[in-house]
Amino acid sequence: MKEVQELVEQIVSASQEKKAKNIVVIDMTKLPGTICQYFVICNGDTPIQVAAISEEIKDSVKKEMKDSPISIDGLAESRWVGIDYGTVIVHVFIPELREFYDIEHLWADAELKTIPDID
Repeated sequence: MKEVQELVEQIVSASQEKKAKNIVVIDMTKLPGTICQYFVICNGDTPIQVAAISEEIKDSVKKEMKDSPISIDGLAESRWVGIDYGTVIVHVFIPELREFYDIEHLWADAELKTIPDID
């Protein structure tokens, strides 16, 4: 469990490095039958920033934790990028898509932790 927490912290740190906004960590550990233990959700202002955040997460986790994602989807358009680490799934959105899908509220019983923006 400690390793998973460290992975979440590294993902949040990497997101902040590229000025991600509205970072939310969803703790799914107490919910039965979920596909992962944590979701990390954030947004960038433009597709270019979404791509930069996604690349920073991938590179930072690989460098600091020697871990690579199982898959990355959405980099071609960089409007919604999903990064799957198995125990943690990251979603990086442009604001319009994040608002439209509102995935952080799909699991009403999960604990949500909002990370303050770094300006």
